[in-house]
Amino acid sequence: MIKKLMLLGAILTSLFSFAQKFSFIPSVGYGWRVAETPSGASKQEKDYIKGLKSGLHFDISAYYHVKNIGIGLKFSNYSASSNGMLSMPNSQGNNVYFAVSTKDNITFIGPSIMYSNYNEPTKHKLLLDMALGVISYTTKTGNIKGTGSNLGLDAGFGYQYELSDHLFIGPKLSVTAGTLNKMTFNGTTVDLSDTKEGLTRVSLSGVVTFHF
Repeated sequence: MIKKLMLLGAILTSLFSFAQKFSFIPSVGYGWRVAETPSGASKQEKDYIKGLKSGLHFDISAYYHVKNIGIGLKFSNYSASSNGMLSMPNSQGNNVYFAVSTKDNITFIGPSIMYSNYNEPTKHKLLLDMALGVISYTTKTGNIKGTGSNLGLDAGFGYQYELSDHLFIGPKLSVTAGTLNKMTFNGTTVDLSDTKEGLTRVSLSGVVTFHF
């Protein structure tokens, strides 16, 4: 009986040690797209585009740790919307104004690697992560829907304070980068050539780590 109890204790200790190697990390904040506004745009167009260049940023990742290195998967999402009044000349050369509303969504998913000091005896935690994967863009204006995807990069640096053995919180600065060479609008693929769609953004978030 004693041997069985000792064996059970060894198994439970091993399982607990194994469980200590996982982290689940969600964060939420605000993102700013860094692509330049097209030259020659009117004030109304600039104001309209400005509304799409900042929005809600959310990401979530999970890692298995080998000492200070974590290997896992990361997903991030950016959403923004803008309403405005734009104009275009009619056949008589007079400007005709019309209301427009656009919703943008940028997602990223890919394998990720992270460095952290989560297992070290300090309440001040640092994390540095980098992921390479697929970045996708969806934009919808009225009944026109555009989509596109390409190779993307997501990297971030964060500081966290240990609230308990399994819970850390703090701020994180991250960059998500990607560019589209072509997009599909309502089933028709368009080569963007010199007017490529820049999806790169900088994000500032509050991040929570559940470390088990």
